[in-house]
Amino acid sequence: MNFDAAIFDMDGLLLDTERVCMKVFKQACVAQNVPFLEDVYLSIIGCNSAGIEQIIRNGYGAGLDYPALHNEWKKRYNAVVLHQAIPVKEGVIELLEWFKRHNIALAVATSTSKEVALVKLRLAKLDQYFSTITTGCEVKHGKPNPEIYLLAAKRLAVDPSRCLAFEDSNNGAKAAIAANTETYQVPDLVEPSDEVIALGHEIHPSLSHILQALKAQYAPLNT
Repeated sequence: MNFDAAIFDMDGLLLDTERVCMKVFKQACVAQNVPFLEDVYLSIIGCNSAGIEQIIRNGYGAGLDYPALHNEWKKRYNAVVLHQAIPVKEGVIELLEWFKRHNIALAVATSTSKEVALVKLRLAKLDQYFSTITTGCEVKHGKPNPEIYLLAAKRLAVDPSRCLAFEDSNNGAKAAIAANTETYQVPDLVEPSDEVIALGHEIHPSLSHILQALKAQYAPLNT
């Protein structure tokens, strides 16, 4: 194999959380009597908390009470994701098991805070697969900056060029590519932009499709 490790985004890639998150954001907007601006919301996907705040403040303007909206959103979101397992996306278990059989080190690089990420992975019974979890609160610059992927690779003691990276968002794909990983994107709520498509990485409809592609590429290892 021409790689030694695989690094995964979490929300929208491993877990079907993005629809939950958008639903409760809409609810928070209603509760705070502010409009739901879909284009602003979709542009935050893949960002860490600092990036999310900046985008929402810029999108909604100076009249927004961001702390009130954020607190309402966080309260509603945590009431769901901290207490029930979020469904895993198609092909997740099969791909993780394939890597595990071939002794490939696995990590998570998610913009979510560490406390919430650990709970979500545990409830979904995915935590057992990953040797390290790197989160948005541990880096200064969130996606699309490559810092989180560089840190995840460092913790695995693997050069980023020897890592596969899996993302759903445009911001995440940009970060993984900038870190010099071999990047695969599985779009969720947002389709790849022309700018992202031009980066030349692989884009697939599901992790199941990616697994089949990897099995074909490494046919002697199809066990």
